[in-house]
Amino acid sequence: MSEVEALLRPELRGRTAYGAPQLDVAVQLNTNESSYSVPPEVVEAILGELRESLGGLNRYPDREFTDLRKALVSYLEDRSGVSLRPEQIWAGNGSNEVLSHVVQAFGGPGRTALGFTPAYSMHPIINETLGTTWVDGQRDAGTFDLTLESAVEQARAADPHLVFLCSPNNPTGSALPFDVIEAMLEAAPRALVVVDEAYAEFARPGTPTALSLLQRHPRLVVTRTMSKAFALAGGRLGYLAASPEVIDALRLVRLPYHLSAPTQTIARVSLEHADRLLETVDAIKEQRDRLVTELAAMGLVPVPSDANFVLFGGLADAPATWQALLDEGVLVRDVGIAHHLRVTAGTPEETGRFLEAMATLVPTHALTKENP
Repeated sequence: MSEVEALLRPELRGRTAYGAPQLDVAVQLNTNESSYSVPPEVVEAILGELRESLGGLNRYPDREFTDLRKALVSYLEDRSGVSLRPEQIWAGNGSNEVLSHVVQAFGGPGRTALGFTPAYSMHPIINETLGTTWVDGQRDAGTFDLTLESAVEQARAADPHLVFLCSPNNPTGSALPFDVIEAMLEAAPRALVVVDEAYAEFARPGTPTALSLLQRHPRLVVTRTMSKAFALAGGRLGYLAASPEVIDALRLVRLPYHLSAPTQTIARVSLEHADRLLETVDAIKEQRDRLVTELAAMGLVPVPSDANFVLFGGLADAPATWQALLDEGVLVRDVGIAHHLRVTAGTPEETGRFLEAMATLVPTHALTKENP
């Protein structure tokens, strides 16, 4: 053990850092980013406002991001029909930062968090690196579904201080049965329940949002991001909605002036152009559904998705298939589930390239009696 490793917190020794491969290949479908660039007119609008404000960078930004909060309230009401107040909104540098604030305030040593695997891999990482004990709840091994009965039973057994739910779920893509959320609030009476809705804009019609439950449940938190549907992964803006009391608690742990003035401007102007930026959502959903249909036709097993990606099974050796696709210039994600890979829905051309490559691999890579 090196001198530095000896100084490291014991629970961090031997861990590897989170990160998806960033490789320079023709078709990058591994991190659920949008394949569509920010439209030129939105770029110009952002640049215009930045030019006016950059001379003021000698001053700290608005630490309460007042204008951005108002813009987020307007966006959520317009898209979900749920009326919120600015004091119910919190934002940070990507949804991972706001999730970290939640865990810093409500988790920590001596406290327990519960999530349901497979789900977003950063949830346990954030909790464990901040000293919270993580309980790995389970979904159905075959369908990856989380039923109300199973969720309640596991929550009662864990008696957690934090519960993490994803809807739509990453990496499976499926939306959560809505009654599970309220059942979890009842089954875990001393827990803050966090519903991660990072992919909410891609959900199929009729899928409800947990935002509608906030008025009745002060222990509920709903997180969102502008990285996916808004095509702003590089902008790093995540946010959450919760009771004002929860927001007050997050102020205790945030770093001073954590959200820069340029970040606030980029996000606020993008929200003013939400209709333009979200024009690609339907196109992405069309490619997502195309992936499900065509992968199933190949004899593989895609999971019906409410997100901008598809998890598919039926592979004899998922890492080998991942490498074979990479050799063809197509990068997808190996999420560590045996016999499964995850592919982001890209442009029609990118989706076509992936499907063409996959079709050539199926005869030798599909899980069969002869190729177990």
